[in-house]
Amino acid sequence: MQMPQIPQPTYYIFKCEQSAPPGMPKPSCVRPETQTLFQYIGQSLMQKGLMGPVQLIRTSCLGRCQQGPVMLVVGGDEKFMYTGLNEEKIDRILDEHIKGGNPVAEYLIDEQFWGAPIDLHK
Repeated sequence: MQMPQIPQPTYYIFKCEQSAPPGMPKPSCVRPETQTLFQYIGQSLMQKGLMGPVQLIRTSCLGRCQQGPVMLVVGGDEKFMYTGLNEEKIDRILDEHIKGGNPVAEYLIDEQFWGAPIDLHK
């Protein structure tokens, strides 16, 4: 008996859940006012019927602490880093980018902080 093929997710969302200890000079993606964003994304994905085609992943530091809270959206060969997240921005990202296919340009990380990847195959 042949097993049915299981499709890959269309998008992966990596949400930074790194929190710095109190008194640490470096900013953190998880602060008291942002600690519920991961759960908010998960609940929103379920409500919009996107859980499954979109895989939400809790991750540690993504290296863009000054712009946090941040999340990385990966779909196909494309990667998008969203910064300064709050519930309203997440709603737009899910509706316009994830459902509509159009990245929300005003929430994307500034190019000076998101250069080309390092070529490890040189």
